[in-house]
Amino acid sequence: KAAGERIACLTGYDASFGRLLDEAGVDLILVGDSLGMLVGGHETTVPVTMDEMVYHTAAVARARPRPFLVADLPFMSYTTPEQALANSARLMQGGGA
Repeated sequence: KAAGERIACLTGYDASFGRLLDEAGVDLILVGDSLGMLVGGHETTVPVTMDEMVYHTAAVARARPRPFLVADLPFMSYTTPEQALANSARLMQGGGA
C-alpha cells in the first residue's frame, strides 16, 4: 500500500476460471457465495451450503498455483464463533482457502 501498488481481485467458481485468472496475473481469487446465483441458478445466496463452498473452493485451488485464494462463509455458517472457526477450517482443509 505504501508503494502505491494496486492488486487485482476477481471471482472464480471452478478450475477453468482458476486457471484463467492465474494466467491473467490476478493477485487474489474470491470464491464467493454468489456462486449460488451464478452457477446454481438461485435467486439469492441464502441456499448455498458449506459443502458447495468447499467443493468450488477446492476446484479453484487445484487450478491456481499462484494467486491468493479467499472464500466466503455462506449464510448461517458462522452463527457462533465456534461454528465460524470450524467452517473456516473446513474451507482451509478441504478447499485450500
